[in-house]
Amino acid sequence: MNGTPSRSGPPASPPGWKSLLALLSLALCGLLWVGGLIDSLERPSVVDSLSLRQLELTALAAEAVPAELRPLLTGEDPRRELGHELRRQMEAAEEPPLALRRLESALLERDAGSAAALDEDTELKQLATQVDAVRRPLIQALLDGRPVTAEQRRQLLAPWSAPLMVQQLVCEQLPGDPGACPAEERSLRLLLMLLAVTTLPALFLLVGAALLLRQGWLAWRGRLAAAPPLVGPPLSPVDVTLLIAGGFVVLGEVVVPMVVQPPLQIALQRLAAPRALSQGIEVLVLYAALMAAPLLLLALMLPRRGTPPAGGWLQWRWRPARSALGGALASLLMVLPVVTASSWAIDRIWADPGGSNPLLDLVLTSADPLALACFAVTALVVAPLFEEVLFRGVLLPVAGQRLGGAGAVVLSASVFAIAHLSLAELAPLFVLGLGLGWLRWRSGRLGSAVLMHALWNGMTFMNLLFLAD
Repeated sequence: MNGTPSRSGPPASPPGWKSLLALLSLALCGLLWVGGLIDSLERPSVVDSLSLRQLELTALAAEAVPAELRPLLTGEDPRRELGHELRRQMEAAEEPPLALRRLESALLERDAGSAAALDEDTELKQLATQVDAVRRPLIQALLDGRPVTAEQRRQLLAPWSAPLMVQQLVCEQLPGDPGACPAEERSLRLLLMLLAVTTLPALFLLVGAALLLRQGWLAWRGRLAAAPPLVGPPLSPVDVTLLIAGGFVVLGEVVVPMVVQPPLQIALQRLAAPRALSQGIEVLVLYAALMAAPLLLLALMLPRRGTPPAGGWLQWRWRPARSALGGALASLLMVLPVVTASSWAIDRIWADPGGSNPLLDLVLTSADPLALACFAVTALVVAPLFEEVLFRGVLLPVAGQRLGGAGAVVLSASVFAIAHLSLAELAPLFVLGLGLGWLRWRSGRLGSAVLMHALWNGMTFMNLLFLAD
């Protein structure tokens, strides 16, 4: 009995109108998903921005790293690596590089003291003729080499909204009284951030690989605990198709934004909220509205009479909380090296697989605490709860009635990955979906899968915050 999906009595033959509506919803869903995956090839990727931000953080924190650890943590010349990567991205970009990036590249060449520095002064002279009048004084001051005070330097930098790396280079290269440059003022903080984005992930990968090997050894020896019966809501495949294709995709992703987004944008304009905060509120409200249609549909589908199984139809089973959280953390660590390997393989096989989730770039570039709070609630609370209800709370156990536990895990992971509409992230999301499905199946607890999903999103979110300027 253990490990065998439970049969909770879904209707054997749904009405013809329901089957027809499910087929129509599935066809529309397929068209929308194929179109979304193709469109993802045209979306900008956040990978280059993350790479550049990490190199900037490394260059800024280098002086705070003990000399004996620099070869391991920062490399021999992090500023040279940053300059090479910045030039590569500028040359590969389809659009002309931003003036701020051109300025940073010129300052890095000056800092290197290479023979190209004279040419970069020519670049600065060209840039001085192309930027607006409020930004021109900084370039002129760099070209003139006239002494400035720390307060004058801040005034020259103000119109640029310059990242920390540019502020540091300007501070070093403008003569006069530089005061304390940003890297010196924040040396400890920068060092801790560098450790957080380099050493901690490496440690997590090692621990995860060890746990994964142990799990494989136990499976090979036949010592894994048997999975509990796969209990789920009494729905048919037609019901689940209507729920995901009709409720989630057609209603949630197409109809709801058409109804909710225009009045929401008008309301935000009247509030005159800052742009970043408006984006954060819009993301949170739209995602919550997207949830409403499928969750309402699920509530109508669940039987109103009869006694649900112990733990309820969705098998949340949050308690005991320690074991739920422990299982989520262990599963997260085990899936991490496999996700990393799949991402590495995609990068090697496919040079430009398309764009990333737009929310990543919003988090990376936002400096508004309230906007970041909205993004955090969306990513760490709303999305894990909603997606796990659909894919592991409903789809997996219902599919398990016909495919068995392992087959249902693969199916739910596939739908989960495709639903994110990103070819670049398809393989990593599929692997993550396998880990989430495996945890739901082997533990019999949807709550653990929600916690694992939230921890994964939280880890990604914190990494973006560390790399944000």
